[in-house]
Amino acid sequence: MKRKEGGTPALILDRDGVINEEVGFLWQVDRCRFVDGIFDLARYFVAHGYLIVVATNQSGIGRGLFTEADFRTLMDHISAEFRRHGAPIAAIYHAPEHPTEGVGRYRRDSSWRKPHPGMILAAERDLGLDLSRSWGIGDEMRDIVACRDAGVATLVLLDDSAAAPAKKDGMWVVPRLADVLALAEGEKAR
Repeated sequence: MKRKEGGTPALILDRDGVINEEVGFLWQVDRCRFVDGIFDLARYFVAHGYLIVVATNQSGIGRGLFTEADFRTLMDHISAEFRRHGAPIAAIYHAPEHPTEGVGRYRRDSSWRKPHPGMILAAERDLGLDLSRSWGIGDEMRDIVACRDAGVATLVLLDDSAAAPAKKDGMWVVPRLADVLALAEGEKAR
């Protein structure tokens, strides 16, 4: 497959732990708390011509803990908050399957389930993205691997135990989303 260069860059975000605080199988709007700095970060990237894309595993659906409709209701709430803060989400991709814990048709592996890059490659195709100018942010290595394997240029692992931002093994490891803003400003200055 020929890579699309000259397309639109994206900020590709995992959901749980990056957009909203990790609470374990979140599907209720009233339990959704946004990670500090997410709206400032998203607004910055949108202002610089990036699309916001969410790529999230959601095995809670596959495990039967909540439904696709529950997921859509929460994502409608999250999308409305991003719009309200001046950073609309361009697309949301999710992978509800789980190879061992899924129930019924959800008990399988999927090329979309991170660490596989399927969701990101679908976003590239659907939105005409230039992944060679895109950023990917996750709080688990599977997020980083999926972005890396899709060809996303700048990889950021959000790890609140990190002492300070540091580049390690081809990715940035940062303790806070505010650190990503500083990295982006540094990249723009080059």
